[in-house]
Amino acid sequence: MRLDKFLKVSRLIKRRTVANEACDAGRVTVNGKPAKASVNVKVGDIIEILFGTKTVKVEVLDIQDTTKKEEAKELFRYL
Repeated sequence: MRLDKFLKVSRLIKRRTVANEACDAGRVTVNGKPAKASVNVKVGDIIEILFGTKTVKVEVLDIQDTTKKEEAKELFRYL
């Protein structure tokens, strides 16, 4: 699954366009490397997102095309 879509489906970022912009600005890394929005994310990957002064680091646990709001938290684990 594309990185921008995973960020939206998992509700880490609310909109896919915002996820795209964050990737283009270099604020998202996958396994320690700056990632473009088109990078394929797989189970076990570590995603790090810079939100201003705050950094969010998560591990991908599951990948689904769509989720309900309650189930979105099960797609990743905070590190």
